[in-house]
Amino acid sequence: MYIYSQRRRRIKKIIITCLIIIFLILAGIKLYQIYKEIPINDHTTVKVERLSQTVEVKKQEDVTITQMLQNATESVVGISKLKDNGSAIFTEDGVSQMGIGSGVIISEKGYILTNEHVSGAKNSTCYVTSEDGKNYNANVIWSDSNLDLAIIKINMKCVSYASLGDSDSIKVGESVYAIGNPIGFEFQRTVTSGIISALNRTIIFKENEQTSEGLNNQENEREVYMSNLIQTDATINPGNSGGPLINNNGEIIGINTVKITSAEGIGFAVPINVIKPIIQKLENDGTFEEASIGIFAYDREVIPYLDSNIDFDTGIYVAQISMDSPAFTSGLQIGDIITKIDDNNLEKMCDLREYIYSKNIGDTVTLTVLRNNRERTVSVQLSRK
Repeated sequence: MYIYSQRRRRIKKIIITCLIIIFLILAGIKLYQIYKEIPINDHTTVKVERLSQTVEVKKQEDVTITQMLQNATESVVGISKLKDNGSAIFTEDGVSQMGIGSGVIISEKGYILTNEHVSGAKNSTCYVTSEDGKNYNANVIWSDSNLDLAIIKINMKCVSYASLGDSDSIKVGESVYAIGNPIGFEFQRTVTSGIISALNRTIIFKENEQTSEGLNNQENEREVYMSNLIQTDATINPGNSGGPLINNNGEIIGINTVKITSAEGIGFAVPINVIKPIIQKLENDGTFEEASIGIFAYDREVIPYLDSNIDFDTGIYVAQISMDSPAFTSGLQIGDIITKIDDNNLEKMCDLREYIYSKNIGDTVTLTVLRNNRERTVSVQLSRK
């Protein structure tokens, strides 16, 4: 009996011990669940995560911009009207005498975009120095003095070439970078940064006409109006002319052309979109024959400089008509205001140029014209320029 009672107490003790252990386990599980649900300071966690994220993004952005600029500079070339014999070009008037400037390769087929005042006019010859220091003869296959743009070609397959951006979508305040050869080849592929300061700028300056020998004739100066320009505070110096103005993606949005010498941080670039149709035709066909209406027109912003009595809200003002042009034979008149071409609104002379560049010789376009406050349409068959 005593042994039986002792055994019962021992079993009871074991059962109680097991129950205590089970209770402790269940209590531990419950406490763990409660602990998981206790809120931690969310503000501190978010702040740390955001700070970490901000630092990481900024670091990545810096790397991206640096790599982008490195890639972009590889497509920038030096251009001279005289052949570089390997000697340093670093004289006070070296840039103006030798026509030293910049250009940017825009195709693996060897097409290079630059300023006409850097390369010379169509069918002339200039010389190109590539990023690896090699020199090439180049032919000017297209140029326009009013735009101060030219396309030249070298006979080689180019591995590095720039992408074209959209100059119609840019906005004031965006970051931009100018790349070129300021002063001479000693400072080749210099990068300067800034922002887009303004859009659709018009500048007027006097330019010496050249004699048949290629010399400047100071007695015959002509007034030059350049409109629809991109204004930037990225530093542009002599020798930067013809170099690209690029965005954060490394895309060309303009070609650097002039700066205001009497002020700091005021430079200008020609928007890239105006010349895109020509580049596309050269890429596809290997040739470009320029169609023409045979007029020169001014943007509305230029008119106050010419005649304060002329006033209109939209369109471009016809100032010159070639006597042997399709515009003349179609009845277009000086003083007409062209508001549309084939139902495309015209606000700037660049709009007209860009559209005509996309057409072919022999194509017919329809112009919507305001004359004496009355609207009419004029059909024009494009001819060879």
